[in-house]
Amino acid sequence: MLKTERLVLRPFEEADAEGLHAYLGDEEVVRYEPYGAMTMEECRLEAARRASDEAFWAVCLADGTLIGNLYLSGADEFGMREIGYVFARACWHKGYATEAARRLMAYAFERLATRRIIALCDTRNAASFALMERLGMRREGEFKKNVGFKTDAHGNTIWTDSYQYAILKEEFEN
Repeated sequence: MLKTERLVLRPFEEADAEGLHAYLGDEEVVRYEPYGAMTMEECRLEAARRASDEAFWAVCLADGTLIGNLYLSGADEFGMREIGYVFARACWHKGYATEAARRLMAYAFERLATRRIIALCDTRNAASFALMERLGMRREGEFKKNVGFKTDAHGNTIWTDSYQYAILKEEFEN
């Protein structure tokens, strides 16, 4: 478990299904994710899956309310990890994602022998890349039509562009 001034980052539990549904069931929240809004049953399955996956971190307020999640991949052979985040719409523009991601990045650099952290986002998701920039990450590239998670009404893949951001351990300011 990791703590910040306002938040607790902890492993997921199967009992988190309802809290997970509160934000993953919102189409606007998952707009740029590789999945659509989830039903309560899908969130029950997802909570159980995340409870056994060390890469996912539940982000909670001090009172225990689940407000979002972070993802931190395992390190590759070069000491690189990927970070990701999804937060409830009611928690946007309050600094929670920045606070939580900064704490997890500090943990990764200080305790997990991480050398470099990357993050990817849809180029249309200005809030996401603004967050990466607040975290001190730099934009390293723009990839054209490299991701195709969703399809149109005819079943054709909708290709989207992505930005990649990164930060090195020695560049990170906690």
